[in-house]
Amino acid sequence: MFVAGAGIAHLDQLLRAGEDGGEPVFSRALRQRLALKAAATCARLARLREDEAALRDAEHLSGCADTSLAGRLHRLFRLFASRAVKFDAQTLSAAAEYVGAPSAFDAQGIAEALRQTVARANDPLAAAAGVSAAAVHDLAAVPAIDAEIFALWLADLALAQKLGWKAPVPLLATVIFHPALRRDQNGRRPRPDDRDWSNALAGAYALAAREAVHLAGALSRQTKKLFDAEPKLRAKGAARVIELLLADDCVTPARAAKRARLSDRAARRLFDRLIEVGAVRELSGRANFRLYGL
Repeated sequence: MFVAGAGIAHLDQLLRAGEDGGEPVFSRALRQRLALKAAATCARLARLREDEAALRDAEHLSGCADTSLAGRLHRLFRLFASRAVKFDAQTLSAAAEYVGAPSAFDAQGIAEALRQTVARANDPLAAAAGVSAAAVHDLAAVPAIDAEIFALWLADLALAQKLGWKAPVPLLATVIFHPALRRDQNGRRPRPDDRDWSNALAGAYALAAREAVHLAGALSRQTKKLFDAEPKLRAKGAARVIELLLADDCVTPARAAKRARLSDRAARRLFDRLIEVGAVRELSGRANFRLYGL
C-alpha cells in the first residue's frame, strides 16, 4: 500500500503539472493509450481474440458505430477521456451497456450506493477497493466476467473521485494479469470478491501507477518534439492535426485531413514530415491504412 500510494502520488503530480496547475496537454492521449491496454487485458479476461492492434484498427479504421464485444470494452475505457465521468445513473447506464448489463440494471440505486462507499472511505485505495468489491456483489445478475470488468472500471473512477482528478485514468485493468499479482500455486489472479482484495488492489495500483508514469514521461518527450516541429510545418492545418495527436491514442490521415481541411495527400505528407523529425510514430507497421500517434 505504501508503494501504491507513492506511485499514485507521483502520477497525481504529473496530472497537475500543466499550465496553471492543470493537466498536461497530452493527458487525453495518455488516457486513450492506457484505455487501449486496459481493453486488451479485459478482452483476454473475457476470452476474446482481439489484441491491442486489432482493437486500435477497429476503433480508428472501421468508421462505424457498431463494434465487437471487445470493441465495446475499448469504448468503455475510452469514456474516461471523452466525457465527464462521475457516479451518476446516466454514466453508469452508459458504461453498463458496454459490458452487456441487462436492461433491468438499477443504475440509480447502484450509483447512490457507490457514492456512499466513496464518501466513507478514508483514502483513495480504500475507495477503489470498496467500490469494486461492492459492485461485484450488486451485479450478481450480470455474468461474472462482465461484472468483474465493470468493477475494475469503477475502481479507477472511485480513485479519481477521491483524488479530485479531472477524469479517471485507466489503471487497474491494465495490470490485472501481471504475474506478480498471482496469489497461489495455481497462479490464480486476484478478483474483487477475494478476502484479500484490498492488498491485491494495492499491489496492482503500485504496478499500474509505475507504468502510467513511465508512459506519461514518454508522451511528454514526444509532445516537446511535436511542439518543436510545429514552426517548421508548412501545412496550414498543422495546428489542428497536432491537437488531434494530443487528444487520442492515434490518428488516421483521413481524419486529420477532414479536421484540418487538407487533401489526403497533404495529410500524408504532413505525417511523413512529422516522422522525419521524430515527433510522431507510425503505429500499425503497414504500408497502407496507417495510424500515427505520439
